[in-house]
Formats: sequence, structure tokens, C-alpha cells
Amino acid sequence: MKIEVKKPTQEELEKLNVKNWPIWECEVSEFDWEYDEDEQCYFLEGKVKVVTDKEEVEIQKGDFVKFPKGLKCKWIVYEKVRKHYHLG
Repeated sequence: MKIEVKKPTQEELEKLNVKNWPIWECEVSEFDWEYDEDEQCYFLEGKVKVVTDKEEVEIQKGDFVKFPKGLKCKWIVYEKVRKHYHLG
């Protein structure tokens, strides 16, 4: 299972209707997480490292990220996160 990170174009964001997705926020913290659904998200602000048993991924403002269902990981939040997200 791999985390996908990319810098999307404005056109890609509009096509996905990202601005109408719900927003999730998180303060500086560390926590374990398991995805019970696929998640796509777009980081409006923040900086995190997501650690799995196979990789460490740095994510920051402007990144579009896909987390696969079943992924177990640890989030290390360095700067407050604000992101749009979509499950399923």
C-alpha cells in the first residue's frame, strides 16, 4: 500500500470539485491511524510526516494526497493542518 502525493493543477482541483469537500483540521500532534476507506485530500495548510511500515512521506500545503483503504500509519503533525477531504 502506497501513499500518493502530487501537486495538482487548478484545473484538476476544479474537476474534482475539491472546494466543496468537507474540511478537517488538526493541531500539532502525533497519532496512529488506520484508513477504513480510500481517502483523497488537498492540504490547504500545514506540514506533516506520515510513517508506514514501508515509507515515510512528507506532506505540506498544496499537496493532493491519496491514502488507500487498509493503510496503517502514524501521523506526525509539525504545523496545524487544514485540508479538504473525500472518502470512498
